[in-house]
Amino acid sequence: MPHLPSPHAAPAAARPTHAPTGATATARPLRHLFASTAGVLLIAGSLAGCVGGTPAPATTAPTPSSTPSATSTPAAGPTLVPGGTAAQNLPFFDKVNRATLAANPAAKGRDFIDALVAAGFDKSAMQLTVDTTTIGLAANSIQFSVKLGDTCLIGQNGADAGGYNSLTTPVLGTGGCLVGQTRAIDW
Repeated sequence: MPHLPSPHAAPAAARPTHAPTGATATARPLRHLFASTAGVLLIAGSLAGCVGGTPAPATTAPTPSSTPSATSTPAAGPTLVPGGTAAQNLPFFDKVNRATLAANPAAKGRDFIDALVAAGFDKSAMQLTVDTTTIGLAANSIQFSVKLGDTCLIGQNGADAGGYNSLTTPVLGTGGCLVGQTRAIDW
């Protein structure tokens, strides 16, 4: 960057016209370089104290550990809500059906119904679609339901369903939960 004269400087005629030579010419830029470097280092050193170093001790009181002790019981998962709605019981319905599939990935309708009954759902409130087509092939998916008051829990499993899915719906005008042909749950 060129050095511009100050507006208060002496007129050009009063200023010396000779440039410094020899050691003086080299010493001035080096002095400026050292002074600038020292200034940068001083600033950097003072900033380093702001961002690094040992953290200050905490001033808050320690909180109790949430690590379970040997006497604590594991958190209970979803449970059946007797007299509850489909929405209240959906987490438990899903838990039972996923456990059924974990135990038997090829579970059929009866497997789901039996597991739901064992878990406490009312068998007389259930519906189930057939496991096979009219020509005896395995159905691409099956549906099963539990009627709870005026709401339904509906589960579906199979390739056409992309695996297991569930939802809650209001009871149909027919009084049931599933549309179409269902099979008797007579075992």
